[in-house]
Amino acid sequence: MITVENLTKHYGDIIAVDDLSFEIEEGHVYGFLGPNGAGKTTTMNIMTGCLSATGGHVKIYGHDIFEEPYEAKKLIGFLPEQPPLYMSDTPLEYLRFVGEAKGLRGTELEQQTEQVIEQTKIAGVKNRSISKLSKGYKQRVGIAQALIGNPKVIILDEPTVGLDPIQIIEIRDLIKELGKKHTVIFSSHILSEVQAICDQVLIISKGKLVAFDKPENLEKLLLSPNEITITSNATVKEVEEILAGINYIADTSIEKKEHVVARIKTDFDDIYAVSGAIFTAFAAKQKVLLEMTLEKADLEDIFIELTESEVVNK
Repeated sequence: MITVENLTKHYGDIIAVDDLSFEIEEGHVYGFLGPNGAGKTTTMNIMTGCLSATGGHVKIYGHDIFEEPYEAKKLIGFLPEQPPLYMSDTPLEYLRFVGEAKGLRGTELEQQTEQVIEQTKIAGVKNRSISKLSKGYKQRVGIAQALIGNPKVIILDEPTVGLDPIQIIEIRDLIKELGKKHTVIFSSHILSEVQAICDQVLIISKGKLVAFDKPENLEKLLLSPNEITITSNATVKEVEEILAGINYIADTSIEKKEHVVARIKTDFDDIYAVSGAIFTAFAAKQKVLLEMTLEKADLEDIFIELTESEVVNK
């Protein structure tokens, strides 16, 4: 649906996007994740035709964004990081203007305007001046303008930046709803946001793609496995013997403090299955587990490790 091929963007000696390639399929919510300055905004501006590229191609349903901009842009709704709002307008006036700019007229214009107002839940403020709206409502108006014309793809650049916690939750819920009818790509440097919304994640660092997968699969890219820490009243030798009989244990370190503490690393996907096996094994030997702690890899671990190591995983 969207194909990015060998995309590059140079600003003098600075490389903002470095030979970036990926494909976006229909029917998913994609999180475009990376630290500040990673190249997210530059890439999105190129994908939407707002910025030229130094090299490479972007195709939207087969239409090259540089060679067939009119056909490609009709398929995209875009919310830049700073929403392009006319502050003196009301949301209703502004959305009608955007619809006309996109070629809508008459009944179709009115229907689509009312539809996006309903979708983004701004009906209660549609006749108020945009300048008097909260930042959360301004973001909703910005998303509404991206929806005018019923584009197949919605691209949102940092849609929750500067919002308070309640507004962030509301915008996240809105993005989830949009994902039921559109393919959504949104950028963020907030890890919890990506985990809460998306079903596919692209991670970039210094203009390079370092990961592209489902959130639940990204933990497999970590260089270190999940870890289980146990405290027991058994002796060091007894703990060693019990753990020796359990599968999927990659490494173990054991030390004697007030009680015996063992740190167990497992490369098995299901850390809970391994912890269950450990519990059962100690119970079978009538040895008590005083404490068990699971340290499961999360997206923050992955984000830090991948952006620091810059190992490309495609």
